[in-house]
Amino acid sequence: MIQFIKKNWIWLVIILVLLFGKNLLSSFSGGSSDSLSISTPSFTSLSSTNNGNFASIVSKSSYSTNSVAPSENVDRLIIQDTSLSLQVKDVSKTIAEIEESAKSFGGFLINSNLSKPESAASGSISIRIPEEKRKEALNSFKNMAVKVVSESVFGNDVTDQYVDIESRLEVLNKTKIKYEDILQKAEKVTDLLAVQQQLTNLQSQIDSLKGQQKYYEQSAKLSKIVIYLSTDELALPYAPTNEWRPMVIFKEAVRSLIQTFRGFGSMIIWIAVYLVIIIPAILIIWFIKQKIQKKSVLK
Repeated sequence: MIQFIKKNWIWLVIILVLLFGKNLLSSFSGGSSDSLSISTPSFTSLSSTNNGNFASIVSKSSYSTNSVAPSENVDRLIIQDTSLSLQVKDVSKTIAEIEESAKSFGGFLINSNLSKPESAASGSISIRIPEEKRKEALNSFKNMAVKVVSESVFGNDVTDQYVDIESRLEVLNKTKIKYEDILQKAEKVTDLLAVQQQLTNLQSQIDSLKGQQKYYEQSAKLSKIVIYLSTDELALPYAPTNEWRPMVIFKEAVRSLIQTFRGFGSMIIWIAVYLVIIIPAILIIWFIKQKIQKKSVLK
């Protein structure tokens, strides 16, 4: 049997690859490991406001720059997002403290998450704070940290979009008034239905634009702050410096070694599970080959 395996090892390898090659490769590369993945959340809607259709309006609109000519409006409407990366002692405790602190500043929680991989506990929390209290709130959050790893402020001027919406609303309202006058004078049922349909479409557009206006206004008043937390600096999103840091390199090397061991362990588990198929396949091939050899000897 051993001699048979030695002579036909290439066929055994092919069988292994066909049976579970894809899963084996993904396991070996550490695809199933509990690695930390933190991505910057997109700009979320103010789900806790009193405007009932607010969330649906936000999902349809974004505050990216449109092809609108810059206006000379002195009172600019600017939406500001802030991102913080903090190294802390206790992620769970700090998330709770940030939420309570946000409420004390007149803000509220959007969402939060906490994960505890083997390497380091990590999490994130998104909140909204009144713009006038943003700096004070940021200082409070920084004081909760062992180290502020990074801080970024993203500003988006939506004044031109806001002015453009006002102009479109003015046109739509004037058109709506004209259709209402036509509706009063219409006598045929078909005319009444056609005008009523146009009025419904116009009202839908007006409501949508007003929702966008409301979104811009509320977003400018309530600044969004996203805070990434971890007990390990390396698990946080930040722009690394060019300085040589042996301790950081050592941690990365240890993590890479652990991932390699995990890959080998996963590979061994896959092979052990698939032995119920591999062993019978080997025996069948060996049996067939023995039959062929006996027939050739008899001849």
